[in-house]
Amino acid sequence: MQYLILGAGYTGACVAQRLHRRGLDVIATHRSTFDATRPGDAGELARRLSPGCRVLHSIPVTGVTDLLEPVLRRASRIVYLSTTGVYGAARHVDETTPPAPRTPREHARVEEERSLVRVFPKTLILRPAAIYGPGRGVHVALRNGTHRLWGDGSNYISRIHADDLAAIAEAALLCDLAGAFPVADDHPCPAREISDYCCEVLGLPLLAPSGALPPEDTRAADRRVDGRAIRRLLGVALEYPSYRVGIPACLSSEAATTGAPPSATFRPAGPRRE
Repeated sequence: MQYLILGAGYTGACVAQRLHRRGLDVIATHRSTFDATRPGDAGELARRLSPGCRVLHSIPVTGVTDLLEPVLRRASRIVYLSTTGVYGAARHVDETTPPAPRTPREHARVEEERSLVRVFPKTLILRPAAIYGPGRGVHVALRNGTHRLWGDGSNYISRIHADDLAAIAEAALLCDLAGAFPVADDHPCPAREISDYCCEVLGLPLLAPSGALPPEDTRAADRRVDGRAIRRLLGVALEYPSYRVGIPACLSSEAATTGAPPSATFRPAGPRRE
């Protein structure tokens, strides 16, 4: 069995590594070597694929399903990484929540999902919440001075650690489940909560609000995502059920990679402030 990762970026590369560790035959594409918007690239890639291959579609560009059809027609399994952004203004999301796109970007995502299902009806669509991990997330943006706290920080945001998302995507590729499911950890929280937590563990001053955003801006989302259904169906347990487990793990991993003493990067947070 051959496995294709369309878009081996931050998450796709994690999935490819997991499949490699299983000893599986994996082809991983990256935007530097494969352009989904060029018809010739898809045809050339399709000729390298075995019939019945299993595909993780992790390309964030929308409107490419028709161009990818030569590749998708070779597949016996397609898993698509979408986004919880397709739920629009919904404030509580689970596996029963229908898409309700508001912006052109959200509409384009929903249409991409529907296009894939038209080509391959048994597509499994995973809709991840905000993805974080080593080198990516609020803690990184705070260190870089680019994180902003919009409004009063009371809007809820759900997240998923990249390793947990990769484990879910891996299990999805290895099964035949179809449908569409949100993916998130078990700790949705206000934007202020995680911002304060990361400032404390990094030894940085707490952020002041930066002003309001238009309601349609994705950074203004106020959404609690229940991702338990897909994990139950796939038999996957979270390694990082909360950012309070995931962020320290990220900081330790980053310290190990850079060679910096962990104490220079991470210190335990004090008691949670209500």
